[in-house]
Amino acid sequence: MVRIPFSLLPPALLEKTSSLFMGPADLLLNFFPFLKLNLLQAELSISARGYLAQCLAATTTLFIFFGAVLTLLFAKQGNYILGIFVALAFSCIVFMQQLYYPRLIAARRIKGIERNLLGALRTILIQVRSGVPLFNVLVAISTEQYGEVSVEFKRAVRKINSGLPEVDVLEQLGQENPSIYFRRALWQIADGMKAGAPIESVLKEAIETLSREQLLEIEHYGSTLNPLAMFYMLIAIILPALGMTFLIILSSFIALDEFAAQMIFWGLYGMVLFFQVMFLGMIRSRRPTLIN
Repeated sequence: MVRIPFSLLPPALLEKTSSLFMGPADLLLNFFPFLKLNLLQAELSISARGYLAQCLAATTTLFIFFGAVLTLLFAKQGNYILGIFVALAFSCIVFMQQLYYPRLIAARRIKGIERNLLGALRTILIQVRSGVPLFNVLVAISTEQYGEVSVEFKRAVRKINSGLPEVDVLEQLGQENPSIYFRRALWQIADGMKAGAPIESVLKEAIETLSREQLLEIEHYGSTLNPLAMFYMLIAIILPALGMTFLIILSSFIALDEFAAQMIFWGLYGMVLFFQVMFLGMIRSRRPTLIN
């Protein structure tokens, strides 16, 4: 059972309610062609149609709830329609966040894989050089502490034990994996096995390629920190300070009621808080995934 983020309904009730939204989900599915692949890479056991229907059900419930609450709040000021528009805008943002939630899960898997990939490949190379068969190496890696890499190799070991050829299993594992570096390494190994090339040389080349990519990612990450720091200074410090000063001066010339002044200052506070969180997220998301 899949949990939809920002849903007010329990997963079981949401799944039942989503049957009412299957028709709209069929109409909207063509606008989100990436959803099927994202669900596969995130390992969520639900179809793209079913997930989209659950997102529509969760968003509709959220819109009804916040629309009623905000309408009652703004009704005191005589703004009966404003609450509906605010709830609609908020619900649309939540709906897009729900659609990109599988991509977020896949991104977490990518980080978990790529942080341990280089160490796992080096371990495989050492054991292959020692004369250990590749299947035994995969079994050993699947039982060690290499995070998502161990999980992926454990899946490969189960398929090989069921009778599938090693080459086919490695190719299939690469196709279903969201990490481009993991796919590249597996396909290099599979192609080397097909061509009859020594696995040792294939692994060595894959490790050298990943090491170069790691250095390039570190250099790129360092070059992006200075512009991000300037962006933070401008958006989160300078502009709010100037805006606050301007509003204080402006309020002395224009008669603002207490509610309007409070809404403006709370809006500025929310904007600053939003940019603070966004900046921290940008720093975290741009960190190289190949660094452990």
